[in-house]
Amino acid sequence: MSQRFLSLQTHLRDIGLLGEKAVYFGAPDELLLHSGGPQSHLAQFSMLCGPSRKRVLVRQPNQRNVSPAEQHSPLKGEVRLMKEKLPFVAQVEEWKHGCWYHSTSIFASSLPELLEKLRPLTPTELFKSTPDSSLPQGPFWAGALAYDMVQWTRPLQFQHVPDEGELLTLLWLVERMIIHEKATDLIRCHTLQGDNWDEETSQYTEYVSVVPTFAEPPRSPETSSMTDEQHEQAIEAIRESIRAGQMYQVNVGRWWDGKLLEHPRQIFQRLNETNPAPFSAYLEAPDLSFSLVCSSPESLLRCDGKSVFTSPIKGTRPRGSNPEQEKDLRNEMINDEKERSEHRMLVDLMRNDISMISEVGSVQVERFDVEAYAQVQHLVSHLSGVLKEESNGLDALQAVFPGGSITGCPRTVVCAAIDELEQRPRSFWTGSIGWVDLTSGACSWNILIRTLIARKQGGQWHGSVAAGGGITIGSHPQTEVEEAKWKAAALRKACGWIDGENSELPVGELTIHQLEVEAVPRASAEGKVRFIDKNTVAEGCVLLIDNLDSFTLNIAHAIAGLGREVLIYKARDGAPEVIWDADACVEFTRRFQPTHIVLGPGPGEPADSPLTMELARSALSGKITTPILGICLGHQALGLAAGMELIRSPNGPVHGAPRMCLHNQTGLFSTLQPPSLFTRYNSLCIASMENGPYIETAHEANTKMVMGIQHPDLQIHGIQFHPESVGSQEGLELLKNFLMLEADA
Repeated sequence: MSQRFLSLQTHLRDIGLLGEKAVYFGAPDELLLHSGGPQSHLAQFSMLCGPSRKRVLVRQPNQRNVSPAEQHSPLKGEVRLMKEKLPFVAQVEEWKHGCWYHSTSIFASSLPELLEKLRPLTPTELFKSTPDSSLPQGPFWAGALAYDMVQWTRPLQFQHVPDEGELLTLLWLVERMIIHEKATDLIRCHTLQGDNWDEETSQYTEYVSVVPTFAEPPRSPETSSMTDEQHEQAIEAIRESIRAGQMYQVNVGRWWDGKLLEHPRQIFQRLNETNPAPFSAYLEAPDLSFSLVCSSPESLLRCDGKSVFTSPIKGTRPRGSNPEQEKDLRNEMINDEKERSEHRMLVDLMRNDISMISEVGSVQVERFDVEAYAQVQHLVSHLSGVLKEESNGLDALQAVFPGGSITGCPRTVVCAAIDELEQRPRSFWTGSIGWVDLTSGACSWNILIRTLIARKQGGQWHGSVAAGGGITIGSHPQTEVEEAKWKAAALRKACGWIDGENSELPVGELTIHQLEVEAVPRASAEGKVRFIDKNTVAEGCVLLIDNLDSFTLNIAHAIAGLGREVLIYKARDGAPEVIWDADACVEFTRRFQPTHIVLGPGPGEPADSPLTMELARSALSGKITTPILGICLGHQALGLAAGMELIRSPNGPVHGAPRMCLHNQTGLFSTLQPPSLFTRYNSLCIASMENGPYIETAHEANTKMVMGIQHPDLQIHGIQFHPESVGSQEGLELLKNFLMLEADA
């Protein structure tokens, strides 16, 4: 099926309906969003965009607008936050007289702002024939976003910014397209009234010649950004940072670079034959000497205008050389705690991201699969959420970009750590390619993994390929290095950079094995969630302190689902630092008059959040009498404020793994039967203390680590685990018990 569609693309280029011969219709730029492999629920359509007459380019601003930060180490807890971002400039170009001409400039400070400002430039009429309802119904924008657009989606100042003028975004206005429906193998062309491109094209949609099988590519040497030893050292540096409590998981990449002795288009066609994937793409802008070749298995975001969907991938094994070995490898991955905890962490992260733009109680895990591709098999979850009335697919893109599977957790901190470790901009690797319909807000974006970035210099194409993996405390450096090589192998081989050394990797057809979903119980009462600043005035809410964590919105939605209004205050966002003392904290809480206060989790130590520490002290001194719950870092702050010792977890960090907790069925645990299973995300903990200031209400079953504390006289409670995680089945009940507490008189 897919080969016939690629054959059609080649034929249309040969006869002047696409590419450099199609200048009568529009630019020679090419964009193909291709669903390779057999039909599945992953992707049902391929989209070939016709010649465009309008495009948008975003380039890296000069250093006056985006200056690199001074040298610092996020791995050691040094993070440079920047709340206010200076705008970037998008250049709108029109195709006239055989060239791209500058039309206008757009200034924007976020992806939604850019796309909203493209709305007036987008025709509102519908295509002559009606596409499937999951596809654009009229003109839309399609193209690629570089990972480096993270400069406007995360509040960070990076040390290694792209060179001035480097391409960051390339979008085309698509007014004509050809769609291949995989289920029926039908090919249909869609254009606007008065456009005869469809009439010219439709006579060739049944073109049946197939793309030939390609010979081995000509060999060319490659270079790597790291040796295996340096790669292992980077992994060890991450693991030490995890031990120190700075982060949970970091996805670090390694690059391979070399000459391309064939056109990128030919490499894409070979790759489609040897490594088909459901979210593949080919993009070329001849005047920019730029091309992307993508064979991605991962969807970042899909939106139908009413709901959002994301499908995070985390957990990897190679294919087997026979069905028995493949099953053994699959079961090994399913039962491996490191792989499952890494995947659970990513699911919790993406639940948090789509909660930003979803209705309370609507975010769910729909399915959980093993998806096997040409040379590797992965754990994949499929999440969904119903959009809030005031949100759309443009806001969803801002909320999830760049994808959590290729950054790590907590998101903001690990993006800074990636910059420190890789010491080069990622360009389009781990960015996204896809389309967005500005009329309906519908969109579909992949994650640009398994991607070749090709640039032409002096008549010679050069390519860059990168691959990596999520590093957790359970990662083995040598295994992670080999995994990165597996992931890059198909592309490096298609480029002619390697051959026999990877021929032993087993290869198989795309297959999907559905697993039992791990999902936390949901509450869907009509509570509300909103972000506030210190000048907001409110009453009768739950005040949640956000300490730069990637699970804060999961906590907020759980509480709101129990019928409460939740106000989130960002304690660490790059705004000018506030001096927090007891008086300031009392005035701060008086302004909101909360019924309950939650000190949220976050990276680093409690001292990194002065507000959280001072609220803990004020509660202990009785100056704040509102019931207070500390979660993870907030729990540690309560312990420190009372003189307990903060230590590294004696048995090592645990992130994303459920652990049995023994408790005394009092306070928050009063309605729970021991033992209870809760998910840990911590490297640090407070040490148990005989005759200490708190009643220790819960301990981990095996290690006796303090998992819960309660003040004997005041309404102060702390828990070391995360009740909002998909692995904490009784977390909602525990939060309900907290919300039943009343303030001390």
